[in-house]
Amino acid sequence: MDGQVLGVGIIGCGRIFDLHMRGYQEREDAAVLAVADVSEERRAARQGEYGIPRAYADYREMLDDPSIQLVEILTPHHLHREMAIAAAEAGKHVSLQKPPALDLGEMDEITAAAEAAGVVLRVYENFVFYPPIVRAKMLIDEGAIGQPLNIRMRTLSGSAAGGWEVPLEAWAWRVDERTCGGGPFVFDDGYHKFSMALFLLGDVERVFCWMESLPLGEGLCVDAPSICIWKYKDANIFGSIDFTWAYDLYIKSDYYAADDRVEITGTEGVIWVTRGHGNMLDIPPLLLYREGKLTAFTDLETDWGASFRDSTRHLLDALREGTPPRLTPAEGRRVLQFALAAIASAREGRPVRLDDVT
Repeated sequence: MDGQVLGVGIIGCGRIFDLHMRGYQEREDAAVLAVADVSEERRAARQGEYGIPRAYADYREMLDDPSIQLVEILTPHHLHREMAIAAAEAGKHVSLQKPPALDLGEMDEITAAAEAAGVVLRVYENFVFYPPIVRAKMLIDEGAIGQPLNIRMRTLSGSAAGGWEVPLEAWAWRVDERTCGGGPFVFDDGYHKFSMALFLLGDVERVFCWMESLPLGEGLCVDAPSICIWKYKDANIFGSIDFTWAYDLYIKSDYYAADDRVEITGTEGVIWVTRGHGNMLDIPPLLLYREGKLTAFTDLETDWGASFRDSTRHLLDALREGTPPRLTPAEGRRVLQFALAAIASAREGRPVRLDDVT
């Protein structure tokens, strides 16, 4: 691809589209040339706002465009398998929004199609590119907290009033297991958090999850409050996360009305990442406690949108350099396996080994 402008097509013009555009707007070696969406209103709005040359009602027509080399898929999860396989078979590289599939069987089919076509497949994950998380990983690897012992995560979602406007239809499919693959917390948002757990401290052996379900109608539910705990594979390290929906709580955020916190404890210190989606706490985004001293890292970007920009930068650089972009199909599959194991644990009332989920 040296010297060529990479042509990009995006399938799905929903709420998350704007964040995916950030990484392309700054590049001279890539350009979004087309969008596809079943909604004329959505695709026309995105095309006009960003000056995108072509827009399609049927994504298959976009796949016939020879100027497109990379396809981003930003649609509800139940559509991923068909679209990703079609894109791969059309000879396009594929960047697939998380979670990549409803189950491991679908994930394996998508991966096989990409391998057969000789194209790159990556699962789009942004949290592992969020600057405070990236710096936390560097500190862990440098031995700043000694041997890691435990990671604790908290995700708090509030009322819609605190964040950006999200159309009702964009929420509706997330609370339907048939289109989401699980609930909006443990499966959908949980994919982000499980990917961070693996990124920061390594592979996981087993997970136990307690999950409450708030019914909203036939086949519709919100899987909160929920608590998951897990044991890492190669060391005596444990982790946990709790998901809470405080539906009347105002959470200051430029994005979804939610916020996140991460605490990693080691034999010699503690790291705190104090924010994610939102801006609840007016304190530095990253803190390190070691040898009786607290160090604040104030030089980090805290805009959650920066994680999308950097994830796209990483993908484009990897395609140029011929290196595997994160998340690789194997990495994306493992995170999916983690989420599915948590759901199985909650349903069966017992710990579940990730490798037992097939």
